[in-house]
Amino acid sequence: MLNHLRPALVLTLAMTVLTGLAYPLAITGAAQVLMPGAANGSLIERDGKPAGSLYIGQAFRDPRHFWPRPSATAEVPYNASASSGSNLGSTSAELKLRVEAEAARLTASGMAAPLPADALMASGSGLDPHISPAFALAQVPRVAQARGIAEAKILSLLREHTDEPLLGLFGEPRVNVLALNLALDSLKE
Repeated sequence: MLNHLRPALVLTLAMTVLTGLAYPLAITGAAQVLMPGAANGSLIERDGKPAGSLYIGQAFRDPRHFWPRPSATAEVPYNASASSGSNLGSTSAELKLRVEAEAARLTASGMAAPLPADALMASGSGLDPHISPAFALAQVPRVAQARGIAEAKILSLLREHTDEPLLGLFGEPRVNVLALNLALDSLKE
């Protein structure tokens, strides 16, 4: 029996070391060498300190900043450890109430209807850091007024921070809210 058990135990131990230790360490090391920014969370720094990640949204609510789309993560918006969609269907009364509340909040801030869909609905992960150019454009008057800056200056900054589809084909134009707000904060008012 020991003749049959020994190879099984040795193979189990070898595969555990190979796939559970050696492979992850090799991939992590390669990622650190080939793309250290992405391997370390794609952090955006401000004054040498992390301000956030390029790929995880943040809950901006100051009228001087561009606002993100709603987040569907638990009680804390943009909680990366609770990433998920709301799982509320199109006939859900709760979803209807959420959308109506968000629409009321945005129109009270001065945004005109019709509001873009991403202004009212969370992304599938609840963490999306991007908004559509239409949602960003709808916020320009509020941000310009709150900062006392000409809308043309904000529009120029918005154009600079609008990412186009990959190769002009894949995806949609989008605006990273954190990157735009950091650039906005660095403007001389």
